[in-house]
Amino acid sequence: MSKQESQHIGRAVMQKWSAVMLVMTSALVFAQWPAELPSSGGRPTLSPLLKKVTPAVVNVGVQGSTSRRNNPLYNDPFFRRFFNVPEQAPSRPRQSVGSGVIIDADEGYILTNHHVINKATEITVTLSDGREFTAELIGSDEGTDVALLQVEAENLNELKLGDSDSVEVGDFVVAIGNPFGLGQTVTSGIVSALGRSGLNIDYEDFIQTDASINPGNSGGALIDFDGNLIGINTAIIAPSGGNVGIGFAIPAKLAKGIVSQLVEFGGVKRGVLGVMITTVTPALAEALDLDVENGALINQVVEDSAAQAAGLLAGDVVIAVDGTPIDTAGDLRNRIGMKRVDDDVNLKIIREGEQQSINAKVGEPGATMLAGGTKIEKLKGAEFTNIPPDHPQHGQVVGVLVTTVESGSPAARSGLRQNDIVQAVNNRDVRSVDELSNVLENVNATVVLKIQRGSSTIVIAIQ
Repeated sequence: MSKQESQHIGRAVMQKWSAVMLVMTSALVFAQWPAELPSSGGRPTLSPLLKKVTPAVVNVGVQGSTSRRNNPLYNDPFFRRFFNVPEQAPSRPRQSVGSGVIIDADEGYILTNHHVINKATEITVTLSDGREFTAELIGSDEGTDVALLQVEAENLNELKLGDSDSVEVGDFVVAIGNPFGLGQTVTSGIVSALGRSGLNIDYEDFIQTDASINPGNSGGALIDFDGNLIGINTAIIAPSGGNVGIGFAIPAKLAKGIVSQLVEFGGVKRGVLGVMITTVTPALAEALDLDVENGALINQVVEDSAAQAAGLLAGDVVIAVDGTPIDTAGDLRNRIGMKRVDDDVNLKIIREGEQQSINAKVGEPGATMLAGGTKIEKLKGAEFTNIPPDHPQHGQVVGVLVTTVESGSPAARSGLRQNDIVQAVNNRDVRSVDELSNVLENVNATVVLKIQRGSSTIVIAIQ
């Protein structure tokens, strides 16, 4: 073969591979878009979809008062002394901007985040057509960061809460909100993960997305490409203060359950099983000779609780609630915490190596309490119960037993420990969980806990 023929064949091969690579590259580019995405002039577009859904997303403006204490200089005693700054920081009016979603046009119901409207004295809603209304707060739930507003207005557009359980990782989504107060903004991406937690909200089961969510997007809509509302944007991880591709939305199904209670009660009435639980680890599973490595081990069943009525026993391992797998003790707490009192719940458990199904009816709160429900931020992560009859010190001491302190939680950092007995708060004796809850709800500043730890009495001051 001559050199000229060899070069000709080489060029032909390269042209052929270039054509193949061009086809592959084109396929990769178009793989970013759903197969049936509408087009305009040959270009893929979301415009027809957005014209339908964006009128249901509103801007939420809030006025209230906040202390200048959030300025770190006010926490510096040398700064205060040198410049003669008063110990009590003055308050000033504040204006914040978030987002909301109209979920019932007839009733004027608007879903947003608790943290958007928290401590507001006036809430203003601005529609995409420029109309502005003063909104009434129907109810708010700090535990899930959900709040419900209502406006009196006509010709509203709505987005119904969709089926977030059908969402899968990789689904395309659109986030709509009011980032940085700029006005309504749309971003797109995919669902990056499901069931996310660890954001210091009591009840967490977040949808994670890489669709850009920034400050001001809170309370806005996360929709799929069919226009279904699958989540309410609520949080971001932002080391630099802006979006880095890690945003979180409250699933629509979770929000739907909260909304129904906010409409009926103005708040959320959570039920309890009445159990003390521990996360099953691989080491614990091996020690108990379990065939699973995840779940929630029941350490104790509270007397006269819903769990006792259902026949649950200490040593049972809960592995699913209503068919949804349970990986940790936190999962079980979240699932039950989203139930109403008297709701039926099906538990799949392992007892003595055998799987069983147990039906229970969620009970009234009071036997146990999560401190995250109080205004004392530094007690979050601790659970309390009345001292059970089989406790070694039952009848000998008066107080409330600390059953669980989550590692790394605010309660743990405050110095609280499992098996502590809280005997008094700010010199007021507490004899039950209800008394503890009532005392904590009325504390506005420093909390001083008198605690019996083993044979010693200690005092913990939380500021």
